[in-house]
Amino acid sequence: MKKYFVLILIISSLLFSCKPKHACKYDHINGYTQGTTYSMTYENCTDNDYHGAIDSILRDFDMSLSQYVPNSIISRINSNDTTVRIDEHFRTVFLKSKEIWEQSGGLMDITVGPIINAIGFGAKKQTDIDSSKIKDLLRLVGLEKVKLVGNRILKADTAMKLDVNSIAQGYSVDVVSEFLEKKGVVNYMVEIGGEVRARGKNPKQELWRIGIDQPKELSSDQDEALQVILGLKDKCISTAGNYRKFHVENGVKYTHIINPKTGLSAKSRLLSVSVVATDCITSDGWDTALMVMGLEKSIEFLKHHPELEAYLIYNDEKGNYQVYMTNGLKSMITK
Repeated sequence: MKKYFVLILIISSLLFSCKPKHACKYDHINGYTQGTTYSMTYENCTDNDYHGAIDSILRDFDMSLSQYVPNSIISRINSNDTTVRIDEHFRTVFLKSKEIWEQSGGLMDITVGPIINAIGFGAKKQTDIDSSKIKDLLRLVGLEKVKLVGNRILKADTAMKLDVNSIAQGYSVDVVSEFLEKKGVVNYMVEIGGEVRARGKNPKQELWRIGIDQPKELSSDQDEALQVILGLKDKCISTAGNYRKFHVENGVKYTHIINPKTGLSAKSRLLSVSVVATDCITSDGWDTALMVMGLEKSIEFLKHHPELEAYLIYNDEKGNYQVYMTNGLKSMITK
């Protein structure tokens, strides 16, 4: 009986090992989320379709951190709903924001919400910009005035409003990427609103090729041109710039990147900052901080933070494009 039993096991093993495996293929999905688009490509070695699951993840994310959703956690906090309790998405973004706020000397501050709204880049469109009002709103800015106590956010002033657009989109890339990794996906590229995380190889079995745009004020997508292309492996890249999202009021150019110290649009020779890091919540938060920091201070800061790689595009005294890049980023440049 033992011999027959062993023989049955051997035959079963052979039959199982001969069972055809699913052919691996790269799936591509795209859609809309957080007021922007997303595009994702990943190697799928199963018959599973993850499109619906990813859309569900992004909807849950919006219910936590989107100011465009009236009953999201952040909207309820901004409306002073005393019954709201934060979730892990909100906690992660808040704590990372606090970390970057501290390390940048307060130059990336998620309490700039009232000023963002006042200059027309918030959930409610504003066309009449009052510079004296903006100065008055500075009293509401400062992350030291916001505390995380248990599962509650406490604000020093009920008029304070949080705006996490400078970091949340990058975190959403991390959330989707971690979902794919839990499903066993080892080769993927996730892009949401220009923030990108890449792992493994692309369908050509090469590094994922990610372009950095030239900093031009565009009239249409067809005018886009790439400044440089990077080969990205197991990294994230995020870009902030003052050349696309802006408007002009009474001859003054207002951009969405605000200096929390002055309440004004960040002004320097920097045109765009691209940051490469191990996760997108980090790269997304720091691209904004460096834009506010300006060229010279950013270069000095990066010398002391080897965990960040960066590509800075700026204007010289004659108005010509110039580039500064960290040594680690130079090795990523490809054709």
